[in-house]
Amino acid sequence: MNSSKFIMSTITVIIPTQNEANYIFDCLHSVSFANQIIVIDSFSSDDTISIAKQFDCEIIQREFDNFSNQKNEAIKIAKGDWILFVDADERVTEKLKNEITKTINNPKNNAYKIRFPHYYMNRFLYHTENKVIRLVKNDSIYFKGEVHEKLIHKGTVGLLSNFMIHYTYKGLFHYIKKKNSYAWFQAKMEVERNKKASYFHLIFKPFYRFFHTYIIRKGFLDGIPGLAVATIDAYGVFSRYVKMLLIKKGLE
Repeated sequence: MNSSKFIMSTITVIIPTQNEANYIFDCLHSVSFANQIIVIDSFSSDDTISIAKQFDCEIIQREFDNFSNQKNEAIKIAKGDWILFVDADERVTEKLKNEITKTINNPKNNAYKIRFPHYYMNRFLYHTENKVIRLVKNDSIYFKGEVHEKLIHKGTVGLLSNFMIHYTYKGLFHYIKKKNSYAWFQAKMEVERNKKASYFHLIFKPFYRFFHTYIIRKGFLDGIPGLAVATIDAYGVFSRYVKMLLIKKGLE
């Protein structure tokens, strides 16, 4: 008879922050089940750090240069067998917590995508969701890319059933501001890679993004909020190519 004890897998949660005082308390509370919590902060000027100190977590402060480097710095001190990446405006639900715990103790893959429905106009848009790798085995992993960073990992990828709560956009102007910010990052990267931007891109690419978000991903089932998200997504693509043209002409 085998008398060996079952060893539970451990998990580290990594949370990048910058001026997240309105969100960090609920975020940290939702991941309190983790064996280790690391807050990687970009020198917040609000109460983010003082709130984080109320929890049993490790706090690193690092000047922000890009998203990949921030997370890679935290990965260096992650002790868990698994790592869960969570943003400050996200919440791990009880159902997701239970699924994560069961999954890491009986894994069929080395990494898992989590579903993220958009939150806009005071409702969750379940037909306008993203599926992103956020749970991964702590085995020589790292991020690359400045915006929409890519996680480099070993092995196969699965998909968890439960949603991560994500307060994506706090309002119309916040949504547009966020799209503009990402557009500048993306435009600079594309220009550095000698990617081209033409008037064809200005017309076709935004139209395709709208079609993809609203029709293919069934954003129309989310009503007016779904239409708004598809429209602003298209604007974000348009903005990126405009900024690429401006950079190439030295007009940034």
